[in-house]
Amino acid sequence: MAPKGKAGTKGKKQIFEENRETLRFYLRIILGASALYAVVNLVIFYPATSAWTWLAFVFSSVVYGTSYRSMNSMAKPSFAEDGSLADGGIDLNMEQGMAEHLKDVILLTAIVQVLSCFSLYVWYFWLLAPGRALYLLWVNILGPWFTADSSPAGQEPNEKKQRRQERRQMKRF
Repeated sequence: MAPKGKAGTKGKKQIFEENRETLRFYLRIILGASALYAVVNLVIFYPATSAWTWLAFVFSSVVYGTSYRSMNSMAKPSFAEDGSLADGGIDLNMEQGMAEHLKDVILLTAIVQVLSCFSLYVWYFWLLAPGRALYLLWVNILGPWFTADSSPAGQEPNEKKQRRQERRQMKRF
């Protein structure tokens, strides 16, 4: 059963600790996926390594670096002069936040990178990221803007038309 009432808020110390754990978790994912890819494709199958293999590795490293750095800067805490925690940073585990999208990009890249040990064609799945970005852009910004009603929103319906509609409804019942 779901708790009733207002959802509790997190304190700055709790946000600081959770952000640190979240960053540590995603760093492990990044290092594990990169190490596995490097060992399999760049060490074991080195004779079959092509320029595309190296390009995919560099691409994933850039994606990891920018995403992790962005998350790290969002979660950067600030301390008072006496060393106490003044601000825990932005909550990385907040739903519908920018950090959620960055975590999705890291996970998608890690999954694609590990699966690409079997075939480089798996990298086409990475096209899901720009597809999702375009979808969010359309749903949240462009779609409502294009389909917005051009008539003024504050315009009241004509009193005569309103009375006529009321009479029609009364006849139906």
